[in-house]
Amino acid sequence: MKKFRGKRRYFRQLQAEQHISAHALDFSSDSWFDFWHVHLDFYGRGNDHLKIRKAHVRALFQLMNELDAALKEWGQPYQLWIELSRLDAGLDAVYIHTHNPNDDNFPFTNPTLTEPTERLPDYLQTIDGLEHYQIRSYEQRNYDEFDDVPVETADQILVIERRDHHLYPL
Repeated sequence: MKKFRGKRRYFRQLQAEQHISAHALDFSSDSWFDFWHVHLDFYGRGNDHLKIRKAHVRALFQLMNELDAALKEWGQPYQLWIELSRLDAGLDAVYIHTHNPNDDNFPFTNPTLTEPTERLPDYLQTIDGLEHYQIRSYEQRNYDEFDDVPVETADQILVIERRDHHLYPL
């Protein structure tokens, strides 16, 4: 494992990015979100150490809670959720979806979502108030055709929503 240099600066930046003010979002009456999302661990540093993964997951929950408050105040129908990859921390993200002019796909539904059959990962066990969230999962298959020998991988994606979002669940 490569040494992680600039860790203090990195976590100061993560501390800032977990707040809604770090993201240029427009909540005017004519704005919309077409699967807008942000990856707080874009480079997948959480893959190297459980402590780093926990910090990023906590930051995603913090950002989701702030987004939820802002979206409720905005007053338009919306969907808000977190996706966590079991294989790659760089895929972890928080999503917003609303009516939008790009496609008639709101509310979005994922018919393959099921209750997770495996034990929840350790980095989720430390989230305070986890009982206020619904956690489901789906399998995502990726096919890398650019390798000399094409490889297919299966990843289990955890989808986390607040339980009080009854109008537009995934």
